[in-house]
Amino acid sequence: MKQYIVDAFTRERFSGNPAAVCVMERWPAQESMKKLAMENNLSETAFIVKEAQGYHLRWFTPGTEVELCGHATLASAFTILNFYEPQSEEVRFQTMSGLLTVRRKGSLYEMDFPTYELKEIPVTDEMERAFGVRPVKAVLGLDLVCVFAAEEQVREMQPDQELLLQIEGRMQHATAAGIEADCVSRSFGPKLAIAEDPVCGSAHCQIADYWSKELGKAKIHAYQASKRGGHLYCEMLENGRIAISGEAVLVARSEIVAGL
Repeated sequence: MKQYIVDAFTRERFSGNPAAVCVMERWPAQESMKKLAMENNLSETAFIVKEAQGYHLRWFTPGTEVELCGHATLASAFTILNFYEPQSEEVRFQTMSGLLTVRRKGSLYEMDFPTYELKEIPVTDEMERAFGVRPVKAVLGLDLVCVFAAEEQVREMQPDQELLLQIEGRMQHATAAGIEADCVSRSFGPKLAIAEDPVCGSAHCQIADYWSKELGKAKIHAYQASKRGGHLYCEMLENGRIAISGEAVLVARSEIVAGL
């Protein structure tokens, strides 16, 4: 089967968030997909099979299957729209999170994603010890989102991975208002065997929603301040969903020879 390595949320190779995209004729055993994701050792490996009702998309971290992944969805859409259906302007994926539609808009790929209810929770000493800086606010949705007083705190923090395992949320995100972007963020997922996700699209279903309300803006330009870095262009929609757009670039194409 063919595998593509695509850097998402960037126009420059070796930045943004790399995802492996495997396009297959049939589904291998789930254990085989887990092993390939572990072998790739990227934050996500996407698996795609074209079925009667359209494309079916699944995502695996090196540790587990997940219900939603933004950058690997963008990478998957980039792969399908450039190498399988270049005449199309959109692709639809059936996923664990329902139907996800991605549209080509110039150099951007716009994803239509769900948002999640955010509930404010108390800031704890455990959060301060885990991040190394005390948040000014914490909200919990699918993940834990901790808000910090300054952009520099987010950029410079070196969280304790063992302590992050002990606090709430599937993943833990650190965010602050930004200077050149509306917000800057970093995303950590030791529970998913991801020390730091370079650019986390699904996180911004929560982060952009939060900053949209805080700043009173429907459109949020977000920057993920990892070492690789990446830009996300987010727009809150009227139906309780969010449009997240980004660029993508191909890094490699390969043939997987291991029997799956």
